[in-house]
Amino acid sequence: MKFKNIIKISFKGLKANRSRSALTILGIVIGITAIMLVMSLGKGAENLILTQVQSIGSKTIAIAPGRQPKGPTDFISTFTDSLKEKDVELLEKKANVPHLSKIMPIVFGSQIAYFGNETYRPTIFGVTDLFAKIYDIYPSEGRLFTEEEIKGYADVVIIGSKVKDELFGNDEALGQKIKIKGRSFKIIGIFPQKGQLSFLNFDEIALIPYTTAQQYIFGIKYFHRFIIEADSEENVPQTVDDIKITLRNSHNITDPEKDDFFVETQAEAMETVSTITNVLTLFLMAVASISLIVGGIGIMNIMLVSVTERTREIGLRKAIGATDKDILFQFLAESIILTGMGGIIGIILGASFSFITSVILSKFFALNWEFVFPLTGMFLGLGVAGAVGLIFGLYPARRASLKSPIEALRYE
Repeated sequence: MKFKNIIKISFKGLKANRSRSALTILGIVIGITAIMLVMSLGKGAENLILTQVQSIGSKTIAIAPGRQPKGPTDFISTFTDSLKEKDVELLEKKANVPHLSKIMPIVFGSQIAYFGNETYRPTIFGVTDLFAKIYDIYPSEGRLFTEEEIKGYADVVIIGSKVKDELFGNDEALGQKIKIKGRSFKIIGIFPQKGQLSFLNFDEIALIPYTTAQQYIFGIKYFHRFIIEADSEENVPQTVDDIKITLRNSHNITDPEKDDFFVETQAEAMETVSTITNVLTLFLMAVASISLIVGGIGIMNIMLVSVTERTREIGLRKAIGATDKDILFQFLAESIILTGMGGIIGIILGASFSFITSVILSKFFALNWEFVFPLTGMFLGLGVAGAVGLIFGLYPARRASLKSPIEALRYE
């Protein structure tokens, strides 16, 4: 029998039971929709984070305390107090790190801010003016810290737009004083609305000199991070090596495996982000694929029922000359057509939901989220759908092809 005749007969068989056919492919539709949604949103999230990481600058180097996390159990090791003031002084020496342009110690945490009867809990960052340059955010009102204010433990603060709105509403905030942990801080700057960038919501932060934060707000003698800017992109690798040597000497470390700090460049951060998002996407795809297996089993069951119901049809077709191979291909084609249609519908639904989600995230959450149509996901969806139809349709199709025409014609 010709291939086109097999396809025509298969379509007729499916049209005869439209409701059952539609319900049969539901599991495939859900599975492919989930895979498309996960891949599209995963790629969108990766692009968003990578764009934010890139915006920090290729000359930027981050130093964190503890061992570099290589798995979930390693993250606790990053909460150590290994970065001290003496490290800042050693890194600032040109003899140790000749290509270092600027260094910014960072301490951070959360504290309640008060103004009159109003309260709000911003994220407090103890930083220098390098913060504004790295993240490309400058006060829309007021100014940044001065070097004298940092060295003098000044009680000054720059607040985000949401902090201003929560504490002052429409009233003037510049020059006013807010209380943080019992100390009065004069507002010298207000950031414009910026939203989320590189894991930080700039609308919900309050920046104070790192010396003040370390001494009076958090009461600690160590730092949570160092951010270093190299004098050029070409000198970043050499600067990283110099930093490691300097800190190992400072901490009396001879074995690099025992480092109590780790250094990350933007290139490494981007690679880490890509790895994490890819692993998460694969994990979620694996979870979504369970519905494909369930859908495949459903198709096999329905096809077995169909074979039983159409026993007389099979017998009649065999009696007028249809071969076992013709019957096998007919029922196999029906199974593949069902899953193929489910795959196409799933791709359309997945892409549509992804597009709607990206619009919502962009408009209502102020994220620069781009819609990504994953071609890989489309081809994967079609391939998986076809494979599911082939694998789970093979047994019912074989059952149909092996039926005896005489016994089939006698079937009631």
